Amino acid sequence: MRDEYLKEAQQIVHDPNTLINMVSRRSKQLKHGSKPLVESLEKLEPEDIALKEIIEGKISYQEWQEEEIS
Repeated sequence: MRDEYLKEAQQIVHDPNTLINMVSRRSKQLKHGSKPLVESLEKLEPEDIALKEIIEGKISYQEWQEEEIS
């Protein structure tokens, strides 16, 4: 995993657990044949592609909000 991509992605997704989950899920999708949402002139590992997708805003997340039960 490239350090510079990781640092940039951490500026977007502040919670480390959320970032790990996003990269893990997306890299599994890429390994199983999903097409990358970003282009690169160099050969990147699935984890780096996932980080680059986060950096470029191609994938995002929504924080969990618990609802109050009345």
